[in-house]
Amino acid sequence: MKSGALVFLAAFIALSASWGGFVLAPQLQLGRAPQEKATGTDNLYPVARAGFAKQGAEVYRSLGCVYCHSQTVGQDKTICEIILEDVGTNAGATLAALLRINAELAKPETLASLPMVVRVVADVPAAIPLMKSFTSIGGKVSARVVPQGPDVARAWGVRRSVAQDFAYDEPVQVGIRRYGPDLANVGMRLPDANWHLRHLYAPKSVVPDSTMPPYRSLFERRRITREPSSDALQLPSEPEAGYEIMPTDAARALAAYLVSLRSDAPLYEAPFTSPTPPAPATNAPASTNSPAK
Repeated sequence: MKSGALVFLAAFIALSASWGGFVLAPQLQLGRAPQEKATGTDNLYPVARAGFAKQGAEVYRSLGCVYCHSQTVGQDKTICEIILEDVGTNAGATLAALLRINAELAKPETLASLPMVVRVVADVPAAIPLMKSFTSIGGKVSARVVPQGPDVARAWGVRRSVAQDFAYDEPVQVGIRRYGPDLANVGMRLPDANWHLRHLYAPKSVVPDSTMPPYRSLFERRRITREPSSDALQLPSEPEAGYEIMPTDAARALAAYLVSLRSDAPLYEAPFTSPTPPAPATNAPASTNSPAK
């Protein structure tokens, strides 16, 4: 009996610890996570999706879009670019500081082409002492945090996805495969709902090499009675004469959901800086935080 009680107690403790670690702890950490203010703005992030976009999330789920599209941007690392913006009043001292930080740029002609990336380091703490080399002599410098990785290079997002991005999504549709592009920031890349409607009806009409099947069940072929509707799809090849293609409420809701997909706010867990990028120096890698081509 004694050994039975000990076995029961050990099993109870093990199960309780597992429940606490895998259920209770994540709920305490993320379940009450507050909205944050995006850096430099008063906008709260994340925000709940509007009613029509929320309906579209259900259409997205019902069509199985999650089996071909992910909603998670990854990144390999983050770099910090030190940008010299202004020389100040002592050009000679600035050139001396450049000589210590990046000897290849320690030339008078460099000072005539500011702002310029003068050094790339791993993170902001590594950048601070180098930035002080310029600020202590009256120069003006800034640090630009740039995420790096294949997804960022593809312009699928400006930073990696984190748990807070999905705070108002239920269920979370992060996806399992990438037969199509990642959609975490598709609303930032493609903000036109009409583009998404055309893509849903005839994918190859907007993306010639698309492998996505058309979702024509979301649309109605309607006879034109008097005047063509302003809501009808504008397609490269018109439907049969006297008819037009009209999106259903489900199609419009799905397009609204896709436009709402954007996670471009800097967060503590996934920081980045997004000013107008300066001209990179010849020996500094160019930023991958660039718009899609």
